[in-house]
Amino acid sequence: MKEQSPPVPDCAGPCQPGPSACTGMPDARIAYRLHIRGQVQGVGFRPYVYRLASSYRLGGYVCNTPQGVQIEVEGPASAVAAFRQALGRELPPAARIAAIEAEPIAAVGRQTFLIHPSTGVGSLVTRVPHDTALCQGCRQEITDPSDRRHRYPFTTCTHCGPRYSIVEQMPYDRGNTTMGRFSMCPACAREFHDPADRRFHAQTNACDACGPRLALWDKNGRILASGEEALSAAVTLLRRGRILAVKGLGGFQLLVRADDFGAVSELRRRKKRPSKPLAVMVPDRTWAEHLAYLSACERRTLESPENPIVLVQRRPGVEAYVCNTVAPRLDTLGLFLPTTPLHALLLHSLACPIVATSGNRSEEPLARDENEALIRLGQIADAFLVHDRPIVRRLDDSIVRVMAGQPVVLRLARGYAPLPLYSLEVEGTEGILACGGHQKAAVALTSASQAVLLQHIGDLDHPDTRLVYRETIRDALALFGGTVQRTVCDLHPDYYSTRWAKEQSCPVWTVQHHQAHALACLAEHGALERPALAFTWDGTGLGTDGHLWGGECLRVHGRHMQRIASLRPLPLPGGEAAIRRPPRIAWAALVSLGDHIADADNVRWQRRLGLDPSEAAVLTNMIRAGLQTVWTTSVGRLFDAVAALLVPVREVSYEGEAALWLEALAADDTDERYEMPLVAVDKDGQVEDGPLWQADWRPALRALLADLDRGEDVARLAARFHNTLVAWAVSIAQRCPVGLVVLSGGCFQNRRLTEKVVAALRALDREVLWHERVPPNDGGLAAGQLAYALVRHRKAT
Repeated sequence: MKEQSPPVPDCAGPCQPGPSACTGMPDARIAYRLHIRGQVQGVGFRPYVYRLASSYRLGGYVCNTPQGVQIEVEGPASAVAAFRQALGRELPPAARIAAIEAEPIAAVGRQTFLIHPSTGVGSLVTRVPHDTALCQGCRQEITDPSDRRHRYPFTTCTHCGPRYSIVEQMPYDRGNTTMGRFSMCPACAREFHDPADRRFHAQTNACDACGPRLALWDKNGRILASGEEALSAAVTLLRRGRILAVKGLGGFQLLVRADDFGAVSELRRRKKRPSKPLAVMVPDRTWAEHLAYLSACERRTLESPENPIVLVQRRPGVEAYVCNTVAPRLDTLGLFLPTTPLHALLLHSLACPIVATSGNRSEEPLARDENEALIRLGQIADAFLVHDRPIVRRLDDSIVRVMAGQPVVLRLARGYAPLPLYSLEVEGTEGILACGGHQKAAVALTSASQAVLLQHIGDLDHPDTRLVYRETIRDALALFGGTVQRTVCDLHPDYYSTRWAKEQSCPVWTVQHHQAHALACLAEHGALERPALAFTWDGTGLGTDGHLWGGECLRVHGRHMQRIASLRPLPLPGGEAAIRRPPRIAWAALVSLGDHIADADNVRWQRRLGLDPSEAAVLTNMIRAGLQTVWTTSVGRLFDAVAALLVPVREVSYEGEAALWLEALAADDTDERYEMPLVAVDKDGQVEDGPLWQADWRPALRALLADLDRGEDVARLAARFHNTLVAWAVSIAQRCPVGLVVLSGGCFQNRRLTEKVVAALRALDREVLWHERVPPNDGGLAAGQLAYALVRHRKAT
């Protein structure tokens, strides 16, 4: 949302900076009341206003309210005008002003400016503050032996520290957070009340004498050490190759040294995470640049207050510092800087990178408190580094990848959540809950004055994650206020989120999966009113015809969707079981060619795919007879098939694994591609909408097999496959002259694919939108569902 600046009093003479800015008119005494909305609580905004007003010698006050921040200023007209013009020019790093409303009030002679206690009446309008990473000022203090906070692991100020993870209710004040149980010592209280101090009105202010305390526990919850001794003992354990569970900002993390092959392998074994990449926390940016190539945008993102994990291109020869098992078979690393003083102190003592991965067992939710950690992580961690500051809500680490010059959030969590959806904040649409999907679940809601996308929850297969899903909804309704008057969910009846939505005692709207993807991107960019051509490529989502879609081109305008093009359907023998075994999908594709490649006596491709003849024969019979076989238009599944042939990959342990390997394999030096012709087919007799253009992948697959037979470099073949998909997007865009094009869906987490499609469509003079803060994967579905509810509401009214 663009900032709205209120008008300033007219001035008859020239203005100059400073308290006595206006000298061209008599300085009559005036007063104004200002209402500020945006990210203005928990970010040092009130101290900023206090200092600014004091510099102009104004009277009045500033305070937090559920609606934002309220300011009353009184003084000479020139000084009030100068204050209002200056407001917002040099905000605290995490502050954002969305709107300023001003009204003149009577001047009553106030000479001093104060910070008043917060008021708690009214609906929540102000933005809930985000957790922000350790700032440079606090980092210097904890490493300075002469500073009173030397090596204190919970050092914070107005610019950094926990916010969303510890706030129990708004307005954001110490008493409304889990820091309310810690009374400030005299030294901290002096800082808190000193306008010249960086910790002036810092709600999380504390020190070793009065704040949270550290302890090291064994697997049974027995205290092994406290305070500084706990920190030193934890460092010793990591040096010895042990696995340490650490209570971070939004939950527990599992830590090991990144250069210790044995420790990383043991962590994978205990966590049941055989190959999914592990995030690496580095001591500072110098270490990050030693391990990876960083663009200017990646560097800024890495050092931002949001502190996400940033996926970057690894440098060759870094195995001495980050062993290959951290991100096997990939050319990228997920790097991030220390999130808290505790992390910074651990890394300072170790002087090397560490693996810092989510504190959970595979498929389970993040452990939030100590008791939960002992139960969930007792068979994984060797010791637990804990503290006594409670965590209100679970927040995993956010993940970002820079694509086509802009950061794209792949996992919305700490630092970014809750995410405001400004274009969906429309009067009269409160009480809508969008329930998201089944994988990478997240929900979105509208309250009286806000629309927000909440944090990543996880896949809803596990019963405990479903508990967290319901917990997140209850917590959001309590924090933002209101009740659910309508739910919006995915079309798929077997998604847990869909079943939950339909169990509620309120009306429900269902939204087709890929339509929600497209609307999510349009809503993020404030383009819901514009017609768009949307490429929505992902794993699978239920289509309006009852089949599994995943390689779609849609014409979208408001709530209306027209399916323009799709991938030729690909068989999945065994349904969901085939997704775990890409060779099965590849074999199904070979069977679909229908030219003896997949005959039972042709064992060459069976061997390449790792299939024994009996398994291949069963799969062939299933496909040809249509037994336990579903058909999908999924680009993600086509990626799986090609990866099984080229990488090769036998089995995957996480979503998108085969596609990641194929992207990493692809060469950078070719624009060659395969042919994937478009064939017009009838859309179930709905000829009035025009034909459906199907991309026939079979000629491309035949050509790829021929290249393999000739012994061509598989890296070039992987690049040709990517280029083939780009050419398909171009051919559809040429047939559909819509000026705005949208890219959404999990396949657009692929940097190579996204950047090439963006460049090719721009060459056609099309405007291209892709995701930034709303994830392109299923983590963004709820935003699209909320957008659908908004445009449907507009139609109804």
